[in-house]
Amino acid sequence: MAGAPEASELQLKIAELGRRARGAALRLNALDSSARKAALEQMAAALEAATAQIQAANQRDVEAARAEGLSSAMLDRLELTPARIAAMIAGVRQVAALPDPVGETINERERPNGLRIRKVRVPLGVIAIIYESRPNVTADAAALCVKTGNAVILRGGKEATFSNRAIAEALRHGLAASGVPADAVQLVQEADREAVRELVRLDEYVDVVIPRGGEGLIRAVAEMATVPLLKHYKGVCHVFVDKSADPNMALEICLNAKCQRPGVCNAMETLLVHKAIAETFLPSLAQAMGERGVELRVDQAARQWIPQAHAATDCDWGAEYLDLILAVRVVDSVEEAIAHINTYGSRHTDAIVARDEQALNRFVTDVDSGVVVQNASTRFNDGGEFGMGAEMGISTDKLHARGPVGPEELTTYKYVVTGSGQVRG
Repeated sequence: MAGAPEASELQLKIAELGRRARGAALRLNALDSSARKAALEQMAAALEAATAQIQAANQRDVEAARAEGLSSAMLDRLELTPARIAAMIAGVRQVAALPDPVGETINERERPNGLRIRKVRVPLGVIAIIYESRPNVTADAAALCVKTGNAVILRGGKEATFSNRAIAEALRHGLAASGVPADAVQLVQEADREAVRELVRLDEYVDVVIPRGGEGLIRAVAEMATVPLLKHYKGVCHVFVDKSADPNMALEICLNAKCQRPGVCNAMETLLVHKAIAETFLPSLAQAMGERGVELRVDQAARQWIPQAHAATDCDWGAEYLDLILAVRVVDSVEEAIAHINTYGSRHTDAIVARDEQALNRFVTDVDSGVVVQNASTRFNDGGEFGMGAEMGISTDKLHARGPVGPEELTTYKYVVTGSGQVRG
């Protein structure tokens, strides 16, 4: 019988990343909270020292992406302005300052036989994250993993190659300076897509894979992976303006949700408006959105009040535009709005603007999304805004985490059973 096929050079390289990550994870897990916090502070300092190199590397990526004709939304995700680099560094320090979930007792109980049973948070182990465009994810993911005693293997998109390398190199310098294994943070250097296939099938070393990007990336990873996934899926986010809403509040929320940064996953893509206020609300909305360059795609009911808008098609209701485009539909009730969201949404972020408590409560109870917002912008679904410092992504799954994936979501648990000589009869 023929032997197993010989591993390729790429397979060996990815396996070596996994082996080194597993060793680093074991070392991280043995450190106490203060040692991991010190490592994060060194990582932030190393990023600060490398700001000029990171900026120059990012400029190379942006220029190449612009030459290749990347969309304005993708360019916005890719670019690291001085303010964004400063925010990235601040995010690492914020993560360092957060309470450490590792070792926390989730609950405990004592059995009649005297056994004490504790449910205790522990790291997941080795996490692989596959992401596109946004190089700040490199720092966010590394910081959260080190905080929680996890090693991370990073695989960014080719459009951010130089940025990711510069950031990862600085992070590894910071780890080394703190005495923590630099292999706790590793970047897959190979641009070959086959590297992704090998990484997501590395069951021996990798405990969970987090794909974060467009629908095509998520589906491709889900089809290839044998390692468990925690998916950051697309953001088809809705705002429903109820008949009881304050119109000025509703308009401000809609403008922020759509226009503040349209190329991100928590931006509003579809607006639902109760028919009772459509006649007065929609014209003012159309004017304000038009002033900001937003293209409206509306249903037949909405066109009687904004006839200049494009007619929506069935494809628009499930679209993630990531651009200054907004689908608009008029609905008869909060129940119809909920039904629309549960049919076309992606279980990411959905908001209601209302004063009626019954409508607010019905929406929160019945909308099946990871984050449901009352009287605020969808843009608040963010690890930093939730007080997590940063996030690994926003999970649209129900297992093992949902919504922003912060420190607690990067842990699992074990049961610790303490006895005094009990035996089972």
